[in-house]
Amino acid sequence: MASRVVEGACAFAWRTYLLLHQGVDETDDRRTALYRYITSLSDAGEHDFDVLQVAAVVYLKKLDELSEDAEARLAASQAVGRRSWNSTTDQALT
Repeated sequence: MASRVVEGACAFAWRTYLLLHQGVDETDDRRTALYRYITSLSDAGEHDFDVLQVAAVVYLKKLDELSEDAEARLAASQAVGRRSWNSTTDQALT
């Protein structure tokens, strides 16, 4: 029974996610991560379908936020790195 609850919660959240993010492939790694997360909640004793549904949707939202934050940090680091490298190069040439 718990397996059906996990499957249903994941399926609901994933379908919703795909509707909101049309460029995402159905076999995206986030789907596997979602399933692992919801399964871990179920293994820890949570079997309420509604709770797992909400947890699944929130998990995907947070995953996106973390991804955007990581991308922003990477872009900032690259910009700082280019600036530092250009500054060092300019000093070496003068």
